[in-house]
Amino acid sequence: MSAILSLAWKSLMNRKGSVILTLVAVALSVALFLGVDKARTGAREGFGNTISGTDLIVGAPTGSVNLLLYSVFRMGNATAEVSWPTYQKIADRPDVAWTVPISLGDSHRGFRVLGTTNDYFVHYKYGRGQPLKLAEGAEFSDLFDAVIGADVARELGYEIGTPLVLSHGLGAASLGAGHENRPFRVVGILAPTGTPVDRTVHVSLEAITAIHVGWETGAKNPLADTIDEKMIRSFDLTPKTITAFFVGLERKGTILTTRRAINTNKGEPLMAIIPGEALAELWSVTAFAERALMAVSVFVIAVGLVSILTSILTSLNERRREMSILRAVGARPGHIFSLLVLEAGLVGFLGAVIGIVLIHAILLVAGPMVEARYGVSLAGTGPGLTDLYTLLAVTLASLLIGMVPAWAAFRRSLADGLSVKV
Repeated sequence: MSAILSLAWKSLMNRKGSVILTLVAVALSVALFLGVDKARTGAREGFGNTISGTDLIVGAPTGSVNLLLYSVFRMGNATAEVSWPTYQKIADRPDVAWTVPISLGDSHRGFRVLGTTNDYFVHYKYGRGQPLKLAEGAEFSDLFDAVIGADVARELGYEIGTPLVLSHGLGAASLGAGHENRPFRVVGILAPTGTPVDRTVHVSLEAITAIHVGWETGAKNPLADTIDEKMIRSFDLTPKTITAFFVGLERKGTILTTRRAINTNKGEPLMAIIPGEALAELWSVTAFAERALMAVSVFVIAVGLVSILTSILTSLNERRREMSILRAVGARPGHIFSLLVLEAGLVGFLGAVIGIVLIHAILLVAGPMVEARYGVSLAGTGPGLTDLYTLLAVTLASLLIGMVPAWAAFRRSLADGLSVKV
């Protein structure tokens, strides 16, 4: 068997041009298939690891997926706000252990700004219940302190003490929508988490109120700059509204009754969602697209396998003399059959290996880009059982496909390639 395998390898090396093209076709098809699968599973794991330990997320009535996306992943914006008295009413419920209010809407050089309380650093968990940790500095304590995520610090080169100016909305401060009259100072840098937290600037809720003094109409009042910092600090900076808030319960068993009570709140309408259920709903929305992409990827692999068959069949007629010479020197029909099957298997195996290496190289480069752009880590995209199963499946399919030209060569007589064709 080793002699036939060696002969199959030398035969492939003798036809490098066509074999290389076939390898490229198989490698690209395998890379596409694994790329779709790893992007799907990686995104799911990355999204799932973004928040943990939070029982409910509460906001104004909107879609559960939309509430999850803007409150946790900083994607999109809230359609309405939650009033502060309503928030306090829910926070004071006996079945609620803790709450973390958040206020969104501003930005800094493309990074979202989140107004919250110091409880955020205590109760917000990610991954498997991992708490947020400070790599440098401390939590905000002064009105114009800011704690930034790891990506903000790295990409902007910020350090402890660096001043920063927030922009009103998601625009650029240079366009006249900035809060230049209320500069902040970096007092803390969070350790990397692989979540949207890394791309967030955290300030206090009171700071959000303070920088919007003079912006009550949605645009900057010309007199806003006349209000100095000392005067700002003398105001009651309790927020009137917040974007949403996270809720932790005293007992997990009350999660459904608490959610129902919040959703039927008398007065201001609210929506409470369970993060895990909202994620499941998000995946159900994307399930059809995922299946469609996987089906296309499977067909692309089929095309790659057909290219192996085409390559061997095309060369088979040119190799008639080679096959007959092998028969003449003692090779049996079974040896010829095994030779062609092994050639196909080798091409499939090598193509699959190259495809696996290629997709992991792409993910190694693209992973940080996706995380930097969307704040979502493609977790779990390293080598795994899927790679092994794909390698085995492609190799086995290649061996089966190789039986077609092998059978054709098997049926040919010894004299077929030695006779002179006129």
